[in-house]
Amino acid sequence: MANLRKKPRQVRIGRRSFTIVGGTRRTFRDLYHESLAMSWPKFFLVVATIFIVTNLIFASLYWLGGDVIANTQCGSLAMLFFFSVEALSTVGFGDMHPATTYGHLVASIENFFGLLFVAVTTGLMFTRFARPQARFMFARHPVVTLMDGKPTLMIRVANERHNAVSDASARLWILAEGKSQEGHRFRRFVELKLERVENPVFVLSWSIFHVIDEHSPLHDLRKGQEAPLSTLILTIAGYDENMAQDVRARHWYDVKDIRWDHRYADIIESHPDGSTMLNYDRFHDLEPDGIFEAKNNGLG
Repeated sequence: MANLRKKPRQVRIGRRSFTIVGGTRRTFRDLYHESLAMSWPKFFLVVATIFIVTNLIFASLYWLGGDVIANTQCGSLAMLFFFSVEALSTVGFGDMHPATTYGHLVASIENFFGLLFVAVTTGLMFTRFARPQARFMFARHPVVTLMDGKPTLMIRVANERHNAVSDASARLWILAEGKSQEGHRFRRFVELKLERVENPVFVLSWSIFHVIDEHSPLHDLRKGQEAPLSTLILTIAGYDENMAQDVRARHWYDVKDIRWDHRYADIIESHPDGSTMLNYDRFHDLEPDGIFEAKNNGLG
């Protein structure tokens, strides 16, 4: 019953949403992870809330001590709040300053807390900014077309920064739902074999190929079929030479996103002067193949 009273949590994996009930989520024991995982607006809201609440607490301590801060209106909590802001941020005292031992003691404690607050906040902001993040663009739809006479699943990826990502690698998985001989349901990740898993220098675009042969988990899949193969997961990893760090990106597709008997529109345009232009406005565009159904390979 205790687990049922806890607020359920929503966890998204790709486009699927799972409701987590029970278990323990010790947020205060994992503050570092929570601080990095939250969005920027929430992060600034939390920092601002801690800043305001802390100053209110110390302003109240000054107020309880009586006339402990010089050059303030007696009993003015607003003036004590602004003095607390100066003390917490360690900018130094102006006309307002501690006038009693009690005031100096509270101000010293606040200065120490302010040093910790500034150090932790600065460290978290630097870590959030410094985290390596890939800027890869994934095609909206995977396509299945004929390549060298074989039905082939294709996914197009582009490097949006157009910087050198060396030793790039790709892996493609499918989340399969199955049932054991004993009747137990299970889910497992099955890796799909790719024609080329490595790219020495990923700068512009990269097409991922998986041949749908008799050994492929997609071999018995038909157009419009969704289960038991439900989700494709494509991961790209490499070394960003500008940031001198490893970067990785992941994208999820539903099987229903696959466009059968289609190919990607050509984004490479050659000009008479010998120059080459990549038109990313057509990156997601598809063109019907027509030859897939004509070959009648049993997959469409």
